[in-house]
Amino acid sequence: MTRNCIVVDLDRCIGCFSCEVSCKAENDINVGEYWNKVIVEGPFGTFPDIEQYWLPTMCQQCENAPCVNVCPTGASYRDPDTNIVLVDKSKCIGCKYCMMACPYGVRSWNGEEKVVEKCTLCQQLTSIGELPACVANCCAEARFYGDLDDPSSDASKALAAADAASVHQLKDVGNKPATAYILSEKYATWRTGE
Repeated sequence: MTRNCIVVDLDRCIGCFSCEVSCKAENDINVGEYWNKVIVEGPFGTFPDIEQYWLPTMCQQCENAPCVNVCPTGASYRDPDTNIVLVDKSKCIGCKYCMMACPYGVRSWNGEEKVVEKCTLCQQLTSIGELPACVANCCAEARFYGDLDDPSSDASKALAAADAASVHQLKDVGNKPATAYILSEKYATWRTGE
C-alpha cells in the first residue's frame, strides 16, 4: 500500500519559513490559518551551548488517523488511490471533531466556508507528477516527498541515508504518524513530544 508523506531534514532546515509561505500561496489559505506551520523549538541550554531547531508541522498522514475515525459524515477520509488523508468539503458539517481528534493540531477552520481544511500534500500538484509546493520551494533542500514503501522515492532515500538514531516522529498516541524528521544529536536534541 502507498504511504505518501513528507520527510523533513532538520539538520538542513534554516528556519526561513518558505514552506509555510509557499503552502499558503499554492493553496490560497486564509490569513491566520495554516496547513503547514513552522514551530521554533528553543533556544535550549546556556550560552555558549545553545540548541535550537525549526519544526515544520503539517498533516502527519497517520496510518490510524483519528481524524478519519471520528468524522461522522465521512468528510475526513483516506483516498483509496493515493492513501492520503483528505477532507471532502462538500461533506463537512463543521463539527470540528477531526480538529479535536488530531493529536498535532494541524487542521484549520475555514471561517468563510465553515469547513475544516488541512494539508493535502498538494494533491493538485502531486497527481500530475509535481512536488508539493513546500518541497519544491525549500531553499535548503530539507524537504522530501514520496512513498515510504517505494525505496526509490526521495522520502525513502532521505531516511535510508540518515542515521537511524537521527530519525524522529511526533509523539505516537496510537495513530502511527508517517511523517518523519531527521535531526542529528550534533545539531540539537530532539525535544518534541516531551
